Amino acid sequence: MNDLTHVNRQGRARMVDVSAKDATLRRARAAGKVLMAPSTLELVRTGGTKKGDVLGVAQVAGIQAAKHCWELVPMCHQVALTGVDISFELEEDGVAVEAVCTCRGETGVEMEALCAASVAGLTIYDMCKAHQRDMVIADVRLLEKDGGKSGHFVREDGR
Repeated sequence: MNDLTHVNRQGRARMVDVSAKDATLRRARAAGKVLMAPSTLELVRTGGTKKGDVLGVAQVAGIQAAKHCWELVPMCHQVALTGVDISFELEEDGVAVEAVCTCRGETGVEMEALCAASVAGLTIYDMCKAHQRDMVIADVRLLEKDGGKSGHFVREDGR
């Protein structure tokens, strides 16, 4: 268990002390996708859902999720984010979501980016569920992270 950074000598959970780390520029990109029927996708494209602007609300939700990640994931540090951007691509089978988070700090922002992509997807689902209940939120994953001691990571499969 000594290799796990979030476990103390007694084998219990702990929040890692990052106070000795240097503050560096850190950036992470994460993605996910909401799979949906063409008719639901058309409602997203045209703004025809009963709840309004799906992507506008999902964008704000993703940003809020990144800002509150530390409150949701027990061992995450409160990170002073310097930027969060959420983007969407309407694809043939649904909506692709990408989240980018940046900070200058002692610990990375990959959890914030993953949280942002996840909650943006959940929000799309919530706003479209009156039209389609069997949508799937899929493939939430880290695409890239940079900064800190571990260096630059890029997902090998590129997606």
